[in-house]
Amino acid sequence: MIELDFSEQIAALRATFDDIRSVIDIDRLRLDIAELSDQAGAPDLWNDSEHAQKVTSDLSHRQSELKRIESIESRLDDLEVLVELANAEGDQDSADEATAELVSVQKVLGDLEVQTLLNGEFDPNPAVITIRAGAGGVDAADFAEMLLRMYLRWAEQHDYTTNVLDVSYAEEAGIKSATFEVNAPYAFGTLSVEAGTHRLVRMSPFNSAGKRQTSFAAVEVVPLIAQAEAVEIPDNDIRVDVFRSSGPGGQSVNTTDSAVRITHLPTGLVVSCQNEKSQIQNRAAAMRVLASRLLLLQREQEAATKKEFAGIITASWGDQMRSYVLAPYQMVKDLRTEYEVNNPSNVFDGDLDGFIAAGIRWRKTPTD
Repeated sequence: MIELDFSEQIAALRATFDDIRSVIDIDRLRLDIAELSDQAGAPDLWNDSEHAQKVTSDLSHRQSELKRIESIESRLDDLEVLVELANAEGDQDSADEATAELVSVQKVLGDLEVQTLLNGEFDPNPAVITIRAGAGGVDAADFAEMLLRMYLRWAEQHDYTTNVLDVSYAEEAGIKSATFEVNAPYAFGTLSVEAGTHRLVRMSPFNSAGKRQTSFAAVEVVPLIAQAEAVEIPDNDIRVDVFRSSGPGGQSVNTTDSAVRITHLPTGLVVSCQNEKSQIQNRAAAMRVLASRLLLLQREQEAATKKEFAGIITASWGDQMRSYVLAPYQMVKDLRTEYEVNNPSNVFDGDLDGFIAAGIRWRKTPTD
């Protein structure tokens, strides 16, 4: 006879849910949905395709968020009924079903609880991520490309829209750098904990002697700033260079000079974009990223703080925040939170939620 007792777990889940509801402004969320629905129903919405895509994307994300919140309470009620039925039936299949539902609700609430910690000024914004190969030669370039795929797979698994703005390919293998956007609510707050130096240890596939190689890559995360917030950039403060987009090994992607590189002369900031279809689109995307970085720089200077969103990332020994070890053992470990897993292949395939949640909680601890 199987007898399940999840009363303590369910009580804890209800208490957590009550705390979450007290933080999340559900009335505001419903009002946002109503306003976005009105905008989405406007007959001239698609006259501006970029604005239309933003409206429909924001509406979809907020509707999903509200649906998730509203479903939790009913799932908690259903869970109690499921436990009663499992105890009445007394069979293993019913017990397994109730246990699986308990685990599922715990995960949903855990994810939602983490989101309530994202209350920084720019946390709700989309994110711009730049990955750069560091020390380690060809292995570092290959590692940078592995990280690019990892983040794109993570975004894909969450149905987040991504836009790769620029990729600079290395000569032998991998990439020198890549910049891409993640367009989803709270993308910056969520991914900002990924900023820092990442270290890879493995038996190098590029070393004929098969020696173990350590390589590094830097990840920079900045919020994508809305046009209304963006700083003014005088034309005489920038230099715009155009060039031909290229792929791995220098292979031409197109036959026109559509790629754009913008240098902000007063600060030395450089932003490139080559993946849009036209020079005009590439310039607009590059200016959007440049404006985001300049606004952050301005805010940091105004606050007279040394702490930067992206941080000073050297991508070398002594600065790493996470290690990916493939040899002589298998492990990925975050050196700040001590969170670790023993399946690197899953992590490189986008299974990052555990690391991200641990990072957000770590960042909000009183000792920070």
